[in-house]
Amino acid sequence: MTAVLVTGAAGFIGKNLVATLRRREGVELYALDLAATEAEWDEALARAEVIFHLAGVNRPPAPEQYEAGNAGLTRDLCARLRQFGRAPTFVLSSSVQAELDNPYGRSKRRAEEEVARFAADSGACAVIFRLKNVFGKWCRPNYNSVVATFCHHIARGLPITISDAARELALIYIDDVVEAFLRILDEPPAPGCEYREVRPVYSTTLGALAATIEGFRAMRRSLVLPELADPFIRSLYATYLSYLPEGSFAYPLEVKADQRGCLAEFLKSPHAGQVFVSRTRPGITRGNHYHHTKVEKFLVVQGEAAIRFRHILSGQVLTYRVSGTDLKVVDIPPGYTHSIQNVGAGEMVVLFWASEMFDPERPDTVYEEVTGDE
Repeated sequence: MTAVLVTGAAGFIGKNLVATLRRREGVELYALDLAATEAEWDEALARAEVIFHLAGVNRPPAPEQYEAGNAGLTRDLCARLRQFGRAPTFVLSSSVQAELDNPYGRSKRRAEEEVARFAADSGACAVIFRLKNVFGKWCRPNYNSVVATFCHHIARGLPITISDAARELALIYIDDVVEAFLRILDEPPAPGCEYREVRPVYSTTLGALAATIEGFRAMRRSLVLPELADPFIRSLYATYLSYLPEGSFAYPLEVKADQRGCLAEFLKSPHAGQVFVSRTRPGITRGNHYHHTKVEKFLVVQGEAAIRFRHILSGQVLTYRVSGTDLKVVDIPPGYTHSIQNVGAGEMVVLFWASEMFDPERPDTVYEEVTGDE
């Protein structure tokens, strides 16, 4: 077992790191925050082999509290480790603002100096991360994260303020931060003090960030998925969803109903086509058309179906019998007129995927019956 202490465990980064460490085998975890008792601190510092020092302040009521909450707290931790005669691996969560000459930056820089001094005196391994703007789930809105604030407000239909749309942002994702921290457990650093960076770093502007998140909200109407092949968009979309009000996880689809049953579009993507679902009454046939380029997949999830094909240049009819009790995907090649009939006694439910989003100007759908008796 490796004893691991996380300070600032109730903070944004701390919550995410602790949630992962709790599931990691071989870790004896001490998750402490400023409310911890002296006895809890003593036990953790006396046993910890790795310390992730995340505790600190970034928006105190008075500027002089930067020094006590950042440099002072780090100095106290190092002093207590010296008293215990301990030299654990020490990981400090610092900030890129340590390069700046402002109260916060100076306090973080002095915290770094305390860690470097401790490593030199004790022979410990120390790693300092000057983190850029971190975004992800569980970050506090209306505090010091524009991503958290935008996600929280837009998810609730609240207005946002954009001071400078062209302002550039450098962002890192919380899961990448946690992964970089955990790498220290897997690959212990050499004695001494070193600086590391979290990668990748995503670059955007304030205006582009707001527009992207607004697009996530609009997806419930448009059904168009964000560009999930982009790791930044994928991470940002996950972050946005984490800020949904708990009473607003579900949303309705536009359902088109007629005598045959009903149909609703579910998801769309410019690159991956679209998904829709239908409910069909017994004896009803849908389809009887073909496509030149568009391809589809049918999946019956309830009921029984006969899916029929006829090559538009021949007369031979192929029939596939499928049912919701034996999930089987049926590919719909181009050049085959096709239909799907509910041949069961109850309602038939089918998931459809099409390789293209439907475009009424270019539908690529030509009506032609598979058999004359349909």
